[in-house]
Amino acid sequence: MGSSQGSSRLNFGFNFLTEDPRLIVSVFNMSSEIAKPSIYCNENLMKAFVAGATGETGRRIVQELVKRQIPVRAMVRDITRARAILPAEVELIVGDVLNLNSITNAIGDSTVILCAKGAKPSLDPTGPYQVDYQGTKNLVDAAKVQGIEQFVFVSSLCVSKFFHPLNLFWLILWWKQQAEQYLKTSGLNYTIVRPGGLKNEDNSNPVVMSGADTLFDGSIPRQKVAQVCVESLTSSQARNKVLEIISEPTAVTKSWEDLFSAV
Repeated sequence: MGSSQGSSRLNFGFNFLTEDPRLIVSVFNMSSEIAKPSIYCNENLMKAFVAGATGETGRRIVQELVKRQIPVRAMVRDITRARAILPAEVELIVGDVLNLNSITNAIGDSTVILCAKGAKPSLDPTGPYQVDYQGTKNLVDAAKVQGIEQFVFVSSLCVSKFFHPLNLFWLILWWKQQAEQYLKTSGLNYTIVRPGGLKNEDNSNPVVMSGADTLFDGSIPRQKVAQVCVESLTSSQARNKVLEIISEPTAVTKSWEDLFSAV
């Protein structure tokens, strides 16, 4: 489960493998009452559904999943274009985030969802509302129906800054924040990843990770964003958290588990 950022071995409380290998039970309170088990995703039985798979960040998420030999279903609008971009191992499903029925059908037997879609700059003032909010809301609603175990949502730094210059693009950060809030209150297990300025080229700079509304500038390669998203799927320490991430040359290299647990 490790990768370039360091070991990602799970280390939380007392772990017991049950007779059912799909379940990893974490016991947090050994009191007179039996603690309620928390179930975490087993990478060996995981199937990932990716929305926004042909985007610059989404395609890197798909590549990371394939590298881990995790089966991937990618919802796309153009099969021909997707086949030219994505690894051959990926199962391509035609669908639209604005069509709830098509999402439900596309998810199929997936166990986790990673959402990396976002509105592209345009003259359409409804773009960010439709794609970043309504599309995410539809994915969340479908995930609840399908019993999805974990929902990873790629958002952005500064979503809490209403007067940020990016909101001149039809309030895109504000709509991302509304999508975050909808996911948080959905009852699903989630990880919200807020990257800084996105770079297409990777670098060797360590990842800096912090909690919500603590980082307001900085940048990060998309490849590292993808790694954070995929690593979060199998870490209890990344559950139900907002992770703000950038990379800096002077940062100290830490394991993924240390980064997640510090938030």
